[in-house]
Amino acid sequence: MNPIAEELNREMREASPTAYALLSRLGRELFFPKGILSQSAEAKTKAHRFNATIGTAIEKGEPMHLAVADQYFNLPPEEVYPYAPPAGRPGLRRAWKAKMEQENPSVKGKAISLPIVTSAITHGLSIAADLFLDPGDVILSPDKLWGNYRLTFETLRQAKISTFPLFNEQEGFNVEGFAAKLAEEAAQRSKLVVLLNFPNNPTGYTPTPEEGEKIVELVTERAKQGTHILTLCDDSYFGLFYEDSFKESLFGSFCDAHENILALKLDGATKEYFAWGFRTGFISFGTPSAKANQLYQGFEKKVMGCIRGNISNCNHAAQSVVERMFDQADFAANRAEKHEIMKARALKVKEVLNTAPYQEELVYYPFNSGYFMCLRFADLQVETLRLHLLEQYGVGTIAIGLSDLRIAFSCIELEDIPALFELILQGVRDLRAKN
Repeated sequence: MNPIAEELNREMREASPTAYALLSRLGRELFFPKGILSQSAEAKTKAHRFNATIGTAIEKGEPMHLAVADQYFNLPPEEVYPYAPPAGRPGLRRAWKAKMEQENPSVKGKAISLPIVTSAITHGLSIAADLFLDPGDVILSPDKLWGNYRLTFETLRQAKISTFPLFNEQEGFNVEGFAAKLAEEAAQRSKLVVLLNFPNNPTGYTPTPEEGEKIVELVTERAKQGTHILTLCDDSYFGLFYEDSFKESLFGSFCDAHENILALKLDGATKEYFAWGFRTGFISFGTPSAKANQLYQGFEKKVMGCIRGNISNCNHAAQSVVERMFDQADFAANRAEKHEIMKARALKVKEVLNTAPYQEELVYYPFNSGYFMCLRFADLQVETLRLHLLEQYGVGTIAIGLSDLRIAFSCIELEDIPALFELILQGVRDLRAKN
C-alpha cells in the first residue's frame, strides 16, 4: 500500500473507527498523489518569475483559448478554460455548504464536511461505491429504485442490493418492512449500507416527517447494537417537495445520530436547478466524531484521488456558472418560480387521476415530490403497454419491472397533462379489451 494511503488510514482510523471499518479495500488504498497537481499548486504560490508546471497554455497572462469558443461565454477565461481544482472551486464548495445549512435546519451546528464537487450525482454514487463497497457487501434499499443503482453497485462492484417494499397497505412508507429487512441484514454482518433516495425515483414519494423520524430511529437503534452503517442519501431531487412530506434531507438527522453511523449526502445542481448538462454534483460527509475535521481531510484526499484517477477533475465552466448563480439577486425568486411550475404539474396529475373514469382504471402509487409518478397494473404487462402507447399513440413512458409504469410529469406542460392521461387510459383499455 502506498505510504500516503497508509498515513491517511491511520489518521482516519484515529478520528473514526467506524468510518475506517466501512472503507472498502480500494477505499483504504486510495490517496491523492503528491505529483503534478500538488507541485503545481506549490509553484502557483512561490514561482514569482516563471511557472512551467501545468499542462495548459498561457497567452498574454490569460489561459489560451479560441475566439470561436469564447464567444459563447460571458465569463472570465480563468473561470472557463483551466482545470478546476481537484475537489472543485473553493467558492462553490463554500456556497453549497451554506445552501445545505440554510435548507436543512437540522444540519446547523453539526460538524459536516465541506462538499466536494463531483461530475453530478451518478459520479458521486460511483465514488461512494469505490470508497465503501467490496464484493458481497449489502446495500439496503426500497424496492422502488433507480435502475442505475444495480449497474453501479451490483454489476460494477459485485455488491448486493437487498430490497423491501417501499409502501405499506396504508399507502405510506413501509416502516415495518424497513425495520424487518434492516434487522435481517444487520444480524448477518457488521457493515451495512442504507441507501435512501427521496424524493424517490421512480415514484415521486418522500416520507412524512413522522416516517422520516422513524427511519432515523430504526437505523440508530441498529448502530447502537454494534453494526457499522453508512447512510447514503441520494438527494438528487432535493427541494422539490409539493405536499405533506419531510422537507429536509435525512442526512441532517443521520450525521450526528451515533458514532457507528457515517452519513453521506449526494446532491447537485443537475435536478435541483434544472441544469442537467452541467454535471455538477456534490458529495458531503457527516459524523459525530470529536475529530471530524481530521476524518474529513482524509476523505477529501481519498475522493480527490478517486477523481484524479478517473476523470482528473470536473467541468470548470459549469462550476463557475453555478457559483455565480448564488450571487444573483433574483436567484431565489427564479428557482421558486420553477418550483411552482413543477408543483402545479404534480397536482394536476392527481386532479386528473382522482376523477372518473381514471380513478377506477388507473391506480397510482403515492407521490408528493420530485419529477415522477408511477401507475401500477396487476392485470397488464407494462412493457406491452409501453410499446402499445408508443406505437399507437406516440406516447413515451418507462416500464419498470412487470407492473409499474413511470410517468415523468416534469417534461409535460400543464395544459397537456389531461391529454396525456387520456391517451394512457385509452391504451390500457385497448389491451384490456384484447384480454
